[in-house]
Amino acid sequence: MQRQSRQPHALLAWGTASLAGALLLLGPQSAPGTTQALPPPASAQPAPVTADAIENLADVMVEAPEPRYVAPTMRDQIGRIWAPVRINGRGPFRLVLDTGASTSGVTAMVAVALGLSTSDSPLVMLRGVTGEATVPTIRVDTLSVGDLAVDSPLLPIVPDALGGAQGVLGSEGLKNKRIFIDFHHDKIAITYSRDERSPRGFYTVPFHLVRGQLIVIDAMVGSVHTRAVLDTGGQTTIGNVALRDALNEHNFSYHGRPDRIIGATLAEQRGEVVEAPAIAMGQIVIRDSGVTFADLYIFKYWKMINEPALMIGMDALGTLDTLIIDYRRKELQIRTAATTRG
Repeated sequence: MQRQSRQPHALLAWGTASLAGALLLLGPQSAPGTTQALPPPASAQPAPVTADAIENLADVMVEAPEPRYVAPTMRDQIGRIWAPVRINGRGPFRLVLDTGASTSGVTAMVAVALGLSTSDSPLVMLRGVTGEATVPTIRVDTLSVGDLAVDSPLLPIVPDALGGAQGVLGSEGLKNKRIFIDFHHDKIAITYSRDERSPRGFYTVPFHLVRGQLIVIDAMVGSVHTRAVLDTGGQTTIGNVALRDALNEHNFSYHGRPDRIIGATLAEQRGEVVEAPAIAMGQIVIRDSGVTFADLYIFKYWKMINEPALMIGMDALGTLDTLIIDYRRKELQIRTAATTRG
């Protein structure tokens, strides 16, 4: 109850998108990203830590159903990328890799396992697509995975609705890093970029960074030029209204079905799922089973409402064989399943 009287001193924004409920995470000066979750009550606080709680959580992390960290998109499931992250030397905790999120966050159970209370840390504001909520935080000493190390991050407590993950790994600290993701061998590695060119059998897709974090690619959706945001934290691929209208002008006919966009405060916004044309990024062509079109807040925040724009989620990215994100070279290095078979 005492926590409710404190005033939030920072601003973090979350939102949800489509039926999967993907969330946005952004700081006051940073670009948002997404991950699946719903907001906890502002008064939620971790239970007192016990040795059994730490041991039980460790068992969950070690004995989780395979694949443990990286899974491809299949006919009956959406792909995912979880990173094995150590916090204060404990773990590894499985955090959803979110290339758009400016800040990492963890579930309340992780706070319990770490023996940390939220009572001594500031509240932060979760601002979603359709509303906002206030949540507690914890301050940790270290957060690390591979060559990525972040000192003294302030981590918001995110809802425990991440499909088995224990939080979100944001983009802080990824400058000059190289992320290697192998969907078919359940492998993820985060290392310093050594300015390596694409390996043999890989295609190269250049990108630029917005606000130093958000990965934006020049893409084509059918015959429409589109700004595409790489969104490893989101389940579904989402297009803005300008993209939908441009496709209509190019005589693209479709039969959509209603979709819901649920904000962090559980308010809803309507969208439409459409079997859109293929998404082309250079020589890479991805055929998404369905794109949700909606007039989302996030596109307004990114100032992407007057031109066609798209957030490419894990439903599309998970169809790849291997994805390398090299922040230093500002390029994606991609191997497709067809390339692997060849």
